[in-house]
Amino acid sequence: MKIGCALRRVTWLGAAIACVVAGKPAELPLSGPSLSGPVVSLGYATYEGYYNDTYDLNIWKRYGDAFAFTLTRIRYAAPPTGHRRWQAPEPPLNEGDHITSAVEQPPLCPQTGAFGVPSQYGFNSGLGTEDCLYLSVYAPTNGTDLPVLVWIHGGGHSVFGATYDPSAWIETNDNGFVVVEMQYRLGAFGFLASPEVKNGGRLNAGLLDQRYAIEWTRQHIAKFGGDPNRITIGGESSGAASAIFHALAYGGKEKGLFNNIIAASPYFPTVYRYSDTFSKARYDKFVEYAGCGKSLTSKSTFDCLVAADTVILQLASGAVSTTLGYFGSFAFLPVIDDDYIQERPATQLQRAQLSGKRVLVGNNANDGAPLFNPNVSTRLQYDNFVAETFPLFTPKDVASLNRIYRIPNKSTPGNGIVFDTLGYTGPTALTQSGISTGIQQTVFNIGAETVFDCPAQWIAEAFSTGSRSAWKYQYSVTPSYHGADLRAYFSVGATLPSEDFRHAIQKIWGNFIINDTPIIPVADAIGNYENASVPVIGNNTDIDWPQFTRDNPIHMNLNTTGGEIKLVTVADTLAYYVRSGPGVVNNFSLADSLAWEGNRGSRCDFWRAVSARVPQ
Repeated sequence: MKIGCALRRVTWLGAAIACVVAGKPAELPLSGPSLSGPVVSLGYATYEGYYNDTYDLNIWKRYGDAFAFTLTRIRYAAPPTGHRRWQAPEPPLNEGDHITSAVEQPPLCPQTGAFGVPSQYGFNSGLGTEDCLYLSVYAPTNGTDLPVLVWIHGGGHSVFGATYDPSAWIETNDNGFVVVEMQYRLGAFGFLASPEVKNGGRLNAGLLDQRYAIEWTRQHIAKFGGDPNRITIGGESSGAASAIFHALAYGGKEKGLFNNIIAASPYFPTVYRYSDTFSKARYDKFVEYAGCGKSLTSKSTFDCLVAADTVILQLASGAVSTTLGYFGSFAFLPVIDDDYIQERPATQLQRAQLSGKRVLVGNNANDGAPLFNPNVSTRLQYDNFVAETFPLFTPKDVASLNRIYRIPNKSTPGNGIVFDTLGYTGPTALTQSGISTGIQQTVFNIGAETVFDCPAQWIAEAFSTGSRSAWKYQYSVTPSYHGADLRAYFSVGATLPSEDFRHAIQKIWGNFIINDTPIIPVADAIGNYENASVPVIGNNTDIDWPQFTRDNPIHMNLNTTGGEIKLVTVADTLAYYVRSGPGVVNNFSLADSLAWEGNRGSRCDFWRAVSARVPQ
């Protein structure tokens, strides 16, 4: 096959559309750049950023208009090229005494797309640059000892980059924290796994990059006005899962690297050992496409890969990920390496063996779309979906799955009413959502619960033990497909969700970063409308949001109501309603996580019981 055909180049306009579909806000111009900006010396290099007068921030990241798409770069590790491929990150090279203007585009790491996902969704392969270990810093002017958020971008450990703009989010919180946002190796460059890689290099290089950026933050953030002892690591999707992996690292015995975690829709698909059949099949195919297969005589396979041309390797990474697997799967993912990651997350979380003090964790109401097969309408198609997605299931597992998800013996169409469930009464996510109905919705719900929703519950349970604290939520604002919540946090240029909702959720997350709690004043939760439904304590000062515990498994349902409802069609397989215009009000309520959506807790018990055969 021609492996190049598996890759698609994306124009800026196409990327902007794809970003909106995937939940990434389109990048818009920032005003007020100054080329004579703040200067910081890091020892190995000196960087000049710029002052943004719109948000009163010093930024070492980006300036210019959207079509130039110019970003700044701060190098946090040496280029992972040549002999550094598939090795742990190393200290950045000394760049001398000159001042580097941090105003250039930090190249995206090579992009490795997902199998079967339509290109409109944005999870596409594309050429990048291996020399991509850069980060961005957003720092309030004249800040001192401010808490810090280290953001890890999502994208299935395979796509996207440090392109999110937190300026409005910081401003909403009175410029009370610093943000660091890093890039890290993706796809085969970050997560190629096999005994050969373990013997010749380091497994989970992408996770090690992230950790190195967190360590960089602890070492240097005081120079930007941040407090190295008040670090929250956070992310969405695979970025959220990465944050949890760092909490699980080295058996969860390491303390002090960070305090808090924000985990938005943590993405936990299969987690294999580096030597398992799954990992080996993808490694062998990657080796074949890279031209380092059996006919090789002069070098070892690993040495051949290290010496190979970067474009050949990037094409091979994209081809493997887009030709092997089931719908929505990524080929290269974190693995159990017997070092950094020592066992399956589900097992370690059940023992609550992890680091970190507090977690704010949640899921989206419709997390199953768009990464799970949107073309399932018959029982036969459903049976094929289960067989492909869970190949290790026993017949007993399949029977139990069909029973708890109430799968009909014959194909039954949906009821045609595509709208979000209430969660605690009426139709449940088993058969209905704002994306789909019937057996198609069951597929989305199975995907959401096994990969996103139940891991979020297990994380909350793990952090509710001992002296740790956990708060749990569900993001239910229409549309709440996977990634739709990103535009609420990184809201520069966003019009949806409503301004009041963006304000409230940015205050919730900001207060967690600054004050170690998501509880905010009622005034911030309500916004401009007095008739908003917000749970309050007796004195009507702050919202009531109890910590999540095993005995009191309560989550906050973050939603809106009112306004004008419009249908948005993105593709044949993705359409949803949105609320907009005057009259949209915040609607926050507390709910029992275990009873939610027709006893989701019992279904999570099932997934925990079979986690070794998922595996998770």
